[in-house]
Amino acid sequence: MTAAGRYIPSMLTRQSSLATERNDGANTPIECIDGDPAIGFLILCDHATNIMPAEYGDLGLPRRELERHIAYDIGARTVALELAAGLGAPAILTRFSRLLIDPNRDSDDPTLVMRIADRAVVPGNANIDATEIDARRRRFHEPYHRAIDVGIERGIAAGVPPALFSVHSFTPNFHGQARPWHATVLWDADPRLPLPLLRALDDEGDLVIGENVPYSGKLQGDTLYSHATRRGLAHALIEIRQDLIVDPEEGRKWGQRLARLLSGICGTPGLNEIVAPPPA
Repeated sequence: MTAAGRYIPSMLTRQSSLATERNDGANTPIECIDGDPAIGFLILCDHATNIMPAEYGDLGLPRRELERHIAYDIGARTVALELAAGLGAPAILTRFSRLLIDPNRDSDDPTLVMRIADRAVVPGNANIDATEIDARRRRFHEPYHRAIDVGIERGIAAGVPPALFSVHSFTPNFHGQARPWHATVLWDADPRLPLPLLRALDDEGDLVIGENVPYSGKLQGDTLYSHATRRGLAHALIEIRQDLIVDPEEGRKWGQRLARLLSGICGTPGLNEIVAPPPA
């Protein structure tokens, strides 16, 4: 996006694999993409990869389980990277599987480390103790959230408190139930970003769009609550159906579409202001 707010499609083609990044993920739990903090957006991807540091093996799971949604949000990383490139905005993504520890949970949430994920018992988590949970929290969870705080402060220092936009994906079927939406927008109490985004998605004319489905955006302690709601920053979370973005080229198209839509929302009066957070 130029200074005038015009969307420019990205030529970004990066695509990573579990095999090539397995060992790198052990030392680099986050991926930070440079961008102009004055753009007014900070792009997040909580469940970007299924990377397992070598010492964790596959947590005792068959490899096929790591290719499922229980390990990461399929296609979300491609969308987030393309979106950030199209906007010229900074982005922060995880480089570890959510099966190790879920960064979209508060640090004391009982589902922070899942022992059973969508009917799959996770042997490496089944008997986890407080010491190991704390070790994973310090190694993976905390660096991600510190990086988000740094990104927010960069925007504030540039005079443009950022709107946080988080990219997720959901399965087309869950427990035999088909999900009809192409994408959904999750949000809590701040309408500044989600309502214009919902209108823009509806206006596309070729999408079935949901709101606060198949999950609620009103989850205290999740990433957006911790960093946006509590700080009075505008925010929204998009969930895209995984069969629409599992192919990298289709994921890039979704990233380009979202960049075009968000560029139309960029600069909306009040979007980049800090408002009083709701009572605790």
